[in-house]
Amino acid sequence: MAQDGGASGMQGGLTLDDLAVGRRFESGTHALDADQIVAFASQFDPQRFHLDDAAARDTLFGGLAASGWHTAAITMRLLVGGGAPFAGGLIGAGGEIAWPRPTRPGDVLQVFSEVMAVTPSRSKPHRGSVTLRSETRNQRGEVVQTLVTRLIVPRRTAGA
Repeated sequence: MAQDGGASGMQGGLTLDDLAVGRRFESGTHALDADQIVAFASQFDPQRFHLDDAAARDTLFGGLAASGWHTAAITMRLLVGGGAPFAGGLIGAGGEIAWPRPTRPGDVLQVFSEVMAVTPSRSKPHRGSVTLRSETRNQRGEVVQTLVTRLIVPRRTAGA
């Protein structure tokens, strides 16, 4: 849910015209358990530190850790669920991601985002781009992922 009042504009979401540098958003939460970590890893990232706690103890992680891609998928779900209420959906045009610490069983994740740039398109007046910086944090406020992404966002009216 947007901290400053929620969505407006076309399709029930915020348009480029509604956004300004510094605007912040906060998502709901997602509780993660070992079963979710293992299920995701079994299908998409089958490495021992994502699959088995005992085997993971002898690795860099020192215990079961979620795949960074699992953390990214949860982040996306939280953003889509209201953490970035943009009209037209979240359409990525590039970005940078980092995982400064592992996500663990029992973590409750939440995403905190801030608009870093708003750029109307010169060639396509019906849209523009927004650079959004998001931190995914656990229940202790520790950052488990940072994501800086450029998103394509529609305008309310062309050239507004």
